[in-house]
Amino acid sequence: MLSWLMENSGTILVVLVLLVVVGLVLRSLIRRRKTGGSSCGCGCSSCAMSSVCHSDKKTS
Repeated sequence: MLSWLMENSGTILVVLVLLVVVGLVLRSLIRRRKTGGSSCGCGCSSCAMSSVCHSDKKTS
């Protein structure tokens, strides 16, 4: 078991780093969505799909 871990330590490290990065991105998107922000990062005033994304909110 230890030899397998040593042989694959590079792959395991890369996978762990990728999982952390994906987790941080998801956390950021969830926090932004909870505060009423857009997930795409831009304003909704010029977006053609703003009525679909925010159909329950009144747009001004």
